[in-house]
Amino acid sequence: MSRDYTASAIEVLTGLEPVRKRPGMYTETERPNHLAHEVIDNSVDEAISGHASLIEVTLHQDGSMTVADNGRGMPVDTHAEGASGVEVILTRLHSGGKFTDKHYTYSGGLHGVGVSVVNALSSSLEVWIQRDGGLYYMAFKNGGKLADLARQGSSPRGRTGTTLRFKPDPAFFDSIQFHVPSLKRNLRAKAVLCPSLRVDFTDEANPENDDRWQYNDGLVQYLSNLTETLSVLPTSPCPGQYRHESGEADWVVCWIEDGGEGPAESYVNLVPTGQGGTHVTGFRAGLTEALREFCEFRNLLPRGIKLAHEDVWKNCSYVLSVKIPEPRFSGQTKDRLSSKEAGTMVQTGVKDSLALWLNQNIPVAERIAQIAIELAQIRQKSTKQVKRKKIGSGPALPGKLADCTSDNIDQTELFLVEGDSAGGSAKQARDRVTQAVMPLRGKILNTWEVESSEVLGSQEVHDIAIALGIDPGTENLSGLRYGRVCILADADSDGAHIATLLCALFMKHFPKLVRERKVCVAMPPLYRIDVAKHVFYAIDDVDRDNILKRIEQEKIRGKIGIQRFKGLGEMNPLQLRETTMNVETRNLFTLELGDQDHATELMDMLLSKKRSGDRKSWLNRKGDQAENP
Repeated sequence: MSRDYTASAIEVLTGLEPVRKRPGMYTETERPNHLAHEVIDNSVDEAISGHASLIEVTLHQDGSMTVADNGRGMPVDTHAEGASGVEVILTRLHSGGKFTDKHYTYSGGLHGVGVSVVNALSSSLEVWIQRDGGLYYMAFKNGGKLADLARQGSSPRGRTGTTLRFKPDPAFFDSIQFHVPSLKRNLRAKAVLCPSLRVDFTDEANPENDDRWQYNDGLVQYLSNLTETLSVLPTSPCPGQYRHESGEADWVVCWIEDGGEGPAESYVNLVPTGQGGTHVTGFRAGLTEALREFCEFRNLLPRGIKLAHEDVWKNCSYVLSVKIPEPRFSGQTKDRLSSKEAGTMVQTGVKDSLALWLNQNIPVAERIAQIAIELAQIRQKSTKQVKRKKIGSGPALPGKLADCTSDNIDQTELFLVEGDSAGGSAKQARDRVTQAVMPLRGKILNTWEVESSEVLGSQEVHDIAIALGIDPGTENLSGLRYGRVCILADADSDGAHIATLLCALFMKHFPKLVRERKVCVAMPPLYRIDVAKHVFYAIDDVDRDNILKRIEQEKIRGKIGIQRFKGLGEMNPLQLRETTMNVETRNLFTLELGDQDHATELMDMLLSKKRSGDRKSWLNRKGDQAENP
């Protein structure tokens, strides 16, 4: 490593270079579905604004995709930047016509990076524009233009629109195959949420996937289709809408009569928000307030029972569509809305609308209220079953916890370490000011099917909860003692099992920590490779082989020594600090759910006692991937 660190070492990435350098900052790199959504959302924005009535999506046999609409067409005249509007849109980050409401009242794209990211991460991209009586064409390769925008001919009078074809670059994705089921769900939702819009999907390789959607009044019908196999109240979902100067909200809602969670979807400007956000929080708060007032006014609540949020929406199924002028999302993938004003708007509208509906449909409303009351009774009964041990005015910290000294929670970390031996090394390797360490003895209890009120019966889970300062199942993090929790287990199959059990614990019983990205998994190395004075660490066999190739390519001379760590306990404190605990050099991955339904289903399949058959089937399909996960 050179010690000559001067201004010449500073790199300035221009154009689309930042995207190609760090694609994970701009899109999901597992599959290219998010690229498809970016292009489709641009066409949908035209439909929301009343300029498009048709979107056609074609998945070609060569793996490329075409998205065509009959909107206004990308601008083809020359921009102040000195290039055509098309070139500016496709090659300049933070460019677009959606920074104000002059051209788009509502839009899913606000940062001006969406379709330029598609270009940056595609091996080829072509665009055709029909407008002003002309047909224009431009092509790109690896994000760079092959030639300037050129007019190819004429277009029929009055016909306008944009057609864009792109082929994802395999260098940036784990798989370049689009996930067709989720893509089709997204397209169907666009048609549902944008009345009169027609959406056509064609799969050239698999024509059985071809489909077409068009709904004139689709929300009620859509949720009815999603819940057609369930017993719901009311039998036809309750619709609602709210119009305000700060935006619009439309929704349909029903309750699952025989228990269990039904489908729940939320959208902002027709963009799916898989992780919810402020609009969903406001929606649930509005439901709770309306049902509470109904129960209190009609004296339905038994003595000592008070409805909580989870009692009202645990069995709730809904579709929520919000349109706001300038939505703020958590990240470019737009999975979670963070606009506070949207939550307030939705809460107000839902409360007033549902309160009116409940009082106009009293027999059904009382049955819905009874569902919530029964859940509240179950919740309050279960919370009395297990109580945390307390000493004096507060709980005593576990004796095996080596606490840190800093009072700045945002800077502190708690490492949950597999085994006393590794725990001893971690205590010596840590930064005593900001890092706390608590060794765990063996595999903790499988808590996936245990109620949060009962999970404290496990001593290990009890100690974790005491160390964290919060109760399982709580949404209140005011007592949290650390800014981050780090799971540290061996880089072998047993370690992976322990890490999975801990991930399940946090997903099931401390979900707010996961949602707020406060749970991480450390990736300790499996190998140490020594060549002369050089030391390398590899997290798995593939990483080891890549390092050996790099040594050969860089012609690093010397005898190669490879040490395989059997566990964290084999690593001395210096090695553990360098590879796993030092914030400058460690591998630390945040636990994120992504598609929450998929994550829950996967964890349920892995850990549920009643799903041993599903696990066996999964192992038969996936077992050969064990060496290369």
